[in-house]
Amino acid sequence: MFDMKNLSRLKKMDESAPEAMKAFWAFDKAAFAAGALTVLQKQLMAVAVALTTQCPYCIELHNKAAREAGATDAQLSEAALVAAAIRAGGAVTHATHLFGS
Repeated sequence: MFDMKNLSRLKKMDESAPEAMKAFWAFDKAAFAAGALTVLQKQLMAVAVALTTQCPYCIELHNKAAREAGATDAQLSEAALVAAAIRAGGAVTHATHLFGS
């Protein structure tokens, strides 16, 4: 199912829902622009979120963008480990629901 070529089909969404997609692309551009956080910091966050949501498209796109923003192997590794810790932490803290009060 995963194939980066599928992203070319986003044009169909642009055509079918132009106003909403125009707003989405503007939001996406603004969200990733440098501000209080650098582009590199934002892309490292995006990599961690992409790994957590396990979206292969996002993983590939944001890994590439992070690399273009100057991300090192060490930075990407740490971002991946933060994502892993958050996923594991979620399972551990939700485990508290298994036990009565």
